[in-house]
Parts: sequence; C-alpha cells; structure tokens
Amino acid sequence: MIDLAPSIYRQRLVIEAYPKAAISAEQIIRYLAGLAPVLDMNALIEPVTHRSEAFGWAGWTHWETSGAHFYAWEQPILFYSVDIYTCKAFDPRTAVDYTKDFFGSDDAVYKEF
Repeated sequence: MIDLAPSIYRQRLVIEAYPKAAISAEQIIRYLAGLAPVLDMNALIEPVTHRSEAFGWAGWTHWETSGAHFYAWEQPILFYSVDIYTCKAFDPRTAVDYTKDFFGSDDAVYKEF
C-alpha cells in the first residue's frame, strides 16, 4: 500500500482472543477507559457501547490521537476483537498484555500495521 500521507504518523494494532467468560457493557467501558492511560493516550470522551442482537457488543473510545474499537461475540463462540488506531506511537506488547490480563485470555493473536 502506498503511504498517501507520510508526514502523518499512524499506527494500527488488531488484537483478537477468547475471553474466559461473556463480556458485558460495563467491562468494555472499564477496558477502554483503562486502555488510554496504559498506552499514554488522552481520552476525549468516556467510552460508549452498543449491543446488536444479531452480532453482540461493540464499544468505542475517542482519544486526542485517534481511538479504539472493541467487539465482543457470545455466539457462535466467546470471542473479542480490538482495533486500535493512533497518530501517536505506543508499545503494541503493552496493549496486548493489558488486553489479555483484563479479559483473562490465555493467549491472543495480534497484528500491527
């Protein structure tokens, strides 16, 4: 992919894993609120969530330097996916470790791009 804006720093990270139990809206809010200081991001709003009866929970938080989305499924399996997009550098391993610990996941897969 050609970098159309090389003067703008962008970092993306996707983390996916299996939680120990179904994830609630309250957990998503606490997770996203805690992710900001862990990555040294400045939150501009409190995290928000929404539930789709067909697809499960989603959450989002807006940071001064972009934000993060969270998605959680209960069916067909317990599963979650986190998309972090920032214009400020962060340590991806810190995000992965925080996420695994928060949801009690034994392991997680992730990709930075």
